[in-house]
Amino acid sequence: MAEKNQQANNGYTRRDEESASLQSDELKRKKRIKLAIYIAIFAVFQVIVITVFGLVVMRAKSPKLRLSDIEFNSLNIVQGSSPLFDMNFRAQVRVKNSNFGPYKFDNTTVTFTYGGATVGQLIIPKGKAGLKSTKKINVIVSLSSSQLPNTANLETELTAGTLTLSSTAKMTGKVELMLIMKKKKSTDMNCFITIDVAAKNVRALQCK
Repeated sequence: MAEKNQQANNGYTRRDEESASLQSDELKRKKRIKLAIYIAIFAVFQVIVITVFGLVVMRAKSPKLRLSDIEFNSLNIVQGSSPLFDMNFRAQVRVKNSNFGPYKFDNTTVTFTYGGATVGQLIIPKGKAGLKSTKKINVIVSLSSSQLPNTANLETELTAGTLTLSSTAKMTGKVELMLIMKKKKSTDMNCFITIDVAAKNVRALQCK
């Protein structure tokens, strides 16, 4: 009788051990599944972060170059059959950098024209616009119509009371990202300046 009880107890013990083993294996399986899910979520998150970082932060954009804040020091205009103009003014050239890194630009020539003919130039020295900022450069500009090949259009325009000039430039440089990547970027400036002859001031300044 005692032997039968011993056998029964051994049977119960084996079943308990098997049950415990199965439960342990099930817990381990669930842990492995959870771990795999966490790894997958982390991997997807990393891909999203890298993608956003690449598209937003590491994408180099072309800066914007603009002429602004013109203030005349002198403005001499002669109308009639031999029209001419001679002027000197202060202005500000702005280099707007919207990148997550500085923009280092080279020497840049700004050319002023009337009717397609050059009436003056200035040189913007090489410099740097900081990340997400605008570099403001104060300049002095001197323009003269003495080199114009034809003044017929100038006579007509001055008689109408206005003087329209153009200002163009092409700036080249490099955007530095994360201190390791450098990408070449250039920008063009194309401005139109309309001067009120009678008032001797700027009526309009448009840049694109």
